[in-house]
Amino acid sequence: MSRTAAPSRSHAPTRERLDRARRTEEVLDRLDALDPGDEQGREELRRELVEANMGVAQSIAARYRNRGIAGEDLEQVAYLALVRVAQTYDHGSGHDFMSYAVPSIRGEVRRYFRDHGWMVRPPRRVQELQGRISTTESELTIKLGHPPTAEELAAELGAPEEHVQEALAANGCFTPTSLDQTVHTAGSSIGDCCGLEEGGLDAVEARVVLTPLVRSLTPRERRILQMRFFGDCTQQEIADEIGVTQMQVSRLLSGLLGRLRADLLARQSASA
Repeated sequence: MSRTAAPSRSHAPTRERLDRARRTEEVLDRLDALDPGDEQGREELRRELVEANMGVAQSIAARYRNRGIAGEDLEQVAYLALVRVAQTYDHGSGHDFMSYAVPSIRGEVRRYFRDHGWMVRPPRRVQELQGRISTTESELTIKLGHPPTAEELAAELGAPEEHVQEALAANGCFTPTSLDQTVHTAGSSIGDCCGLEEGGLDAVEARVVLTPLVRSLTPRERRILQMRFFGDCTQQEIADEIGVTQMQVSRLLSGLLGRLRADLLARQSASA
């Protein structure tokens, strides 16, 4: 018993393109035959022209996905470009609609990337060269049988090799690597490896704030503070040094710290 072969899926895209081309040509012919004063009819036919070719805009936008800009935004840019193409295309020019539409839509998407897609914005020269590299790189890979080197790209583009290397180094500017990305099996992130907290900064800030207050103390009072907080002396050791009792040192330290705290609060209130 014979079995009817299922339609080949490989022919589906071809049929879609043929259907789109046929529908596009029909709409353009109707536009040509339309009365010049029928603006409403012209807008309706242009809408049909856009609807017939939305798949083209989607396909162009899809080529630029996963580069740091949401796919929905790219499609909107491509759709708007398609609308402008439908409004400006001249059927009587002799040029095929697709040969006019595709470069226009692609150019709008690339301009959108140039103006909005850089999280870290390199010089315009680097941006433009990187766009040329992205197009040429895939073609050279097929031609050479391996990913092209910077030297091979420079020769193909007619650009200095150091400029090509600079543009290649800027590849991460669309979507820089997250500092939260794990880099070791232990689970540490890139951010963990970028630097350590500088513990001395708090001490620097304290010195800046307290220096003018400490200068107002007597030499004996400064000596007590120095021995206690820098010499790490006990209250009894301070008492032996300055000739007083340990209880007196305790009262002196409490009084000094209270005065410094009050002076610090007064300065902060005055500067607020």
